[in-house]
Amino acid sequence: MRSFPVSDPGTPDRRSPARYLLWIARVQAATMAGGAAWGVVWMGTQALMPATIGRAIDTGVTAKNTDALLLWSGVLLGLGAVQAVAGIMRHRFAVTNWLGAAFRTVQVTTRHATRLGATLPKRVATGEVVSVGIADVSHIGNSMDITARGAGAIVSIVLVGVILLVTSLPLGLVVLIGVPLMAAVVAPILRPLHRSQRHQRDLQGELATRSSDIVSGLRVLRGIGGEQVFAGRYREESQAVRAAGVRVARSDSLLEGAQVLLPGLLVALVTWIGARFALAGQITIGQLVSFYGYSVFLVEPMRTLTEAADKITKAHVAARRVVRILNTEPELPDEGTRTEAAGAMVDRPSGLTVRPGRLTAIAATSPEDAQAIADRLGRFTDDEVTWGGMPVRELTLPAMREAVLVADPGARLFSGPLREEIGGRSERELRDALYTACATDIVEELPSGLDDEIAEGGREFSGGQQQRLRLARALAADPEVLILVEPTSAVDAHTEARIAGRLAEHRAGRTTVVCTTSPLVLDRADEVAFVDAGRVTATGPHRELLATVPRYAATVTREEEP
Repeated sequence: MRSFPVSDPGTPDRRSPARYLLWIARVQAATMAGGAAWGVVWMGTQALMPATIGRAIDTGVTAKNTDALLLWSGVLLGLGAVQAVAGIMRHRFAVTNWLGAAFRTVQVTTRHATRLGATLPKRVATGEVVSVGIADVSHIGNSMDITARGAGAIVSIVLVGVILLVTSLPLGLVVLIGVPLMAAVVAPILRPLHRSQRHQRDLQGELATRSSDIVSGLRVLRGIGGEQVFAGRYREESQAVRAAGVRVARSDSLLEGAQVLLPGLLVALVTWIGARFALAGQITIGQLVSFYGYSVFLVEPMRTLTEAADKITKAHVAARRVVRILNTEPELPDEGTRTEAAGAMVDRPSGLTVRPGRLTAIAATSPEDAQAIADRLGRFTDDEVTWGGMPVRELTLPAMREAVLVADPGARLFSGPLREEIGGRSERELRDALYTACATDIVEELPSGLDDEIAEGGREFSGGQQQRLRLARALAADPEVLILVEPTSAVDAHTEARIAGRLAEHRAGRTTVVCTTSPLVLDRADEVAFVDAGRVTATGPHRELLATVPRYAATVTREEEP
């Protein structure tokens, strides 16, 4: 059997959880149909076995006919062989359907998360995204997996009903009426289970978000003595999740009990009626044995149907979270058509002009103003910024992200080999970036150098080391326009002076913007723009502004104005 294609999941239907599940089923319709077909053969052969055994008893054992006994024994052997092959193929298709649904969900959510960019953490909690990747994909996969056995269960119940109707009309009616009645009894149990599962999923997402916040801020919490406070909050939320889990288990236990009790009652009824008919001579000994066999057999397809209802219910709850993420739209519309731009960048709200090929520094009285300018230049907010006279919104977002890199203090290091984390198109570019960022000594201290595995967030490094490694990563990317926000705020003055000198040399001839109030960095800039109250009020070399603009001097020297 060929492996399932998950490289191009297409565009999902995001209108409702049910439509999303139907979209997955349509995308993998071939394997779904294959699994259902093999499931019908697998369980259908099992449904024919009791009848075959009954025929062997009536025509072979009771009639003392060896040829008939051998014939029906051979039919039973053939059914067993077909069942074994069909069971293997059904399982293969079922696993394929599970993996296809789970990984397609991962693909579409990951692709949409990439499209959302900075919008995602603003609109969706971290824990909710984590829950999709951990628990929800499993439930969605289970709903596709159960279709193979579910189809077999439905067909086998109908087949058994037909056999029983032909053999005995009352017994056939008992089965055909009893199965819908069991479904009607189970349905009221599924509704509260659905609600409690949805509530528990929401609480789990909130708890995962709390866990992520605590882990990422553990160093800060220890510094201010807030560990016990947050531990108490986590304990309270954890208990809320536990209580919700107990409510889910209560409904689930009722469902599990119904899966045993209701089929058992139907089996007992069929057996009792069949025994009375045999004693009355209305059915043969072989048919009675067949009824006993069907009584045992019917338990499995009936349990499969209630299991299918449970898994589809859980998948619906999980798909609701997936659809919620997929229905989140980016804050910035990607309506541009152009892929290239050149010339000076002009931020009209502030009056800043960034000339190509130069190192421009932005010194702002308020750090928020500098960050806002960086966001506008990188088009993380939609405002009146032009590039070579063309509004940047005319560029496609992928082209904008490729050309302009904004590296701010919120950037994070990811887990994995340090070499892959920093990047660079060649070994030389990687080494040059490390040298410029004064991060060579960090690499030399690692046991495996650049091949050393680093933890998520670079937790093994100090704040200054993390900042230097992030700066090296930004430099190794070598974008057309590089915007650095406070790139040296966590390093000592000696290291800062070296970075300032090397940065100007490393980015010579390329457009670089540095948002900082560090005199060491400002002194190396080709041009400094002083931003006060969100507007550029003065431009020129650092030393000239220091001598002629008192407010600028007060900002960069941290002194009161005369």
